[in-house]
Amino acid sequence: MLALLHTSPAHVPVFDALRDEAHPALELRHFVDEDLLARARREGPEAVAGEVRELIGRAATEGARAVLCTCSTLGGVAEAVRAGSGVPVLRVDRPMAAAAVAAGPRVVVVATVASTLAPTVALLEEEARRAGRPVTVRTRLAEHAWARFEAGDGDGYVREVTAAVDAVTGADADVIVLAQVSMAAARQAATTPVPVLAAPGPGLAAAARAAHGGGAGCGHPGPGGRAAG
Repeated sequence: MLALLHTSPAHVPVFDALRDEAHPALELRHFVDEDLLARARREGPEAVAGEVRELIGRAATEGARAVLCTCSTLGGVAEAVRAGSGVPVLRVDRPMAAAAVAAGPRVVVVATVASTLAPTVALLEEEARRAGRPVTVRTRLAEHAWARFEAGDGDGYVREVTAAVDAVTGADADVIVLAQVSMAAARQAATTPVPVLAAPGPGLAAAARAAHGGGAGCGHPGPGGRAAG
């Protein structure tokens, strides 16, 4: 069984659909806590480290063979507090970050929540150091998108994200990273010629391998030498 830690119930059907499409034999169990992201935005991701540790421990106790954190703001926290859980803990955006670094040195990160930007930039820079590749990361915030997401306007949210993505041209970037799981639909809607990467598919694939005992994530340790996704 693979446990997924979400900060929005909207992510549950996204990962269920990806499982049905690519990993039909994989059992998923979803843990949703919307307050974690709200607190992390107000107080910083480290403020919820204790709660994230408790959720990971609960998932492991209930039979999870791996845990996937689907919130990019909290991914680094999840990796950092995994010690003692006894199971691999992965962040959904690490495989995407590795792919972005491999695609070229100019990366533009698009996000709808400002608290996601710093963790995503740090992850990309970490993956670049690991790969021995240069990287220049610039960020763009789709400022009005998150209000639409919170209001339940999914179509409007995707339109706002897509507009931000399509404003990036080949003169700006070699690759575009969608920093949050909630933004993934904009990958198909975008018309920019720049490759656009989203986290859910690669992240779930890495976690599925870990849950089946095939190693955690991209096959390298995360921060502090711990296995990471």
